[in-house]
Amino acid sequence: MIVKTIAVAALMYGAGAFAAHASIQVGFSPEGSARALVLDSINHAQHSIDMMAYSFQSADIVQALVNAEKRGVVVRAVIDKKRNQGKVSQKAIAFAVANGVDVQLDGHYHIQHDKVMIIDGDTLETGSFNFAKSAEFANSENVLVIRDEPAVVAQYQAHFDSRWKIAHQSG
Repeated sequence: MIVKTIAVAALMYGAGAFAAHASIQVGFSPEGSARALVLDSINHAQHSIDMMAYSFQSADIVQALVNAEKRGVVVRAVIDKKRNQGKVSQKAIAFAVANGVDVQLDGHYHIQHDKVMIIDGDTLETGSFNFAKSAEFANSENVLVIRDEPAVVAQYQAHFDSRWKIAHQSG
């Protein structure tokens, strides 16, 4: 009887797992698949992109965010304040802000080292990949995109929301 109960429970759990499974993609650099996956995620956003970034310098990624904003996607970014004081970062930030991207600089922590995008409330992009040319072409980096895993996305959204609030307060 116990064996039957366990077998039925396993079948029920297994069926549920197949009915609603996450979609996962990975990319790596400098091979190019990390950058391509980041750009593809941005380019397919329909409603919102909430981003946390340590480094905000990559012209093609910033342009993709601006393009998303122009097609009606709400784009918000929390960016590390100390890391992004140089000319390249300042130019990228100014371009993004001038084109409607809501950028908040976070100086609350020693570093804001998250590299995350929450897209349309149902897709998570995370990994080591910084939004900088060095991550695209020189560093060994990774990107992980998870779709249709609401519990995971919700945890990252709560994390983003807390950092967004802190960045607003610390200015």
